[in-house]
Amino acid sequence: MGDYLSQETISRDDLVISSKTFWPMGENINRWGLSRKNIITAVKGTLKRLKTEYLDLYFMHRFDHTTPLKETILAIDELIKAGKIRYWGTSCWSAAQIERVNAIAKELNANPPIVEQPLYNMFRRHIELEIMDVAKRHGMGFTVFSPLAQGILTGKYNNGIPKDSRATHEDTLKADLIEENLEKVRKLAKVAERLEISVGNLALAWILRKPEISCAIIGASKPHHIIENVKASNIKLSNEVFTEINNILDNEPSWPPTYEPLIFYEDKMH
Repeated sequence: MGDYLSQETISRDDLVISSKTFWPMGENINRWGLSRKNIITAVKGTLKRLKTEYLDLYFMHRFDHTTPLKETILAIDELIKAGKIRYWGTSCWSAAQIERVNAIAKELNANPPIVEQPLYNMFRRHIELEIMDVAKRHGMGFTVFSPLAQGILTGKYNNGIPKDSRATHEDTLKADLIEENLEKVRKLAKVAERLEISVGNLALAWILRKPEISCAIIGASKPHHIIENVKASNIKLSNEVFTEINNILDNEPSWPPTYEPLIFYEDKMH
């Protein structure tokens, strides 16, 4: 990637490059988490490997319970002021953590996060309950990952597990690769066929329906996967289709009734 970016034919201004930190990058005890030391070391290494002078977006790829938020925020703010990164975001943070980090950043007069990167797809809708609303109120967007549930929502597993597919060696797929979900994908495929689109594009268009979603991160092993998936950005689904999809999924998250009047009172008044 660094060699590609260093080519003179590529304008850096035309690219949006992001990276992230949190997970261990070696045996060194200092090379993980959101401490000032690790964040600054990680950014320095990333810039060197990518052969670029700055990152457009830098994610804190989990919440670090061992490091004070003030330390993390000030380290990032220093990197922004030094021109090493332009913006920063959170990833897989809870609503309470997002609320807290924004409050502390405001208190410190530091740059707050502008985006959250959560897991979100037709099978995993937890962010709709509280995370999405809290982040939205702080002006944060969402760059969601695994929008196709690691390929399940493309229909590739409807008739079994193909040889050499991710499901043959990825344990993280097993939680969603169950007959109940596969039957839902088969029903969604019929909706997609009627609309003359792929079931994968149906799943992506369903995600992009929400204005809070800035983008959906897709994985692609071949160029034609990208070409096919980007078609979803131009697909507009009707309210009737959304209702049909939700009936098939039958998994819309909800609060216990005792919470509903307080949480949704304002929306219902609208």
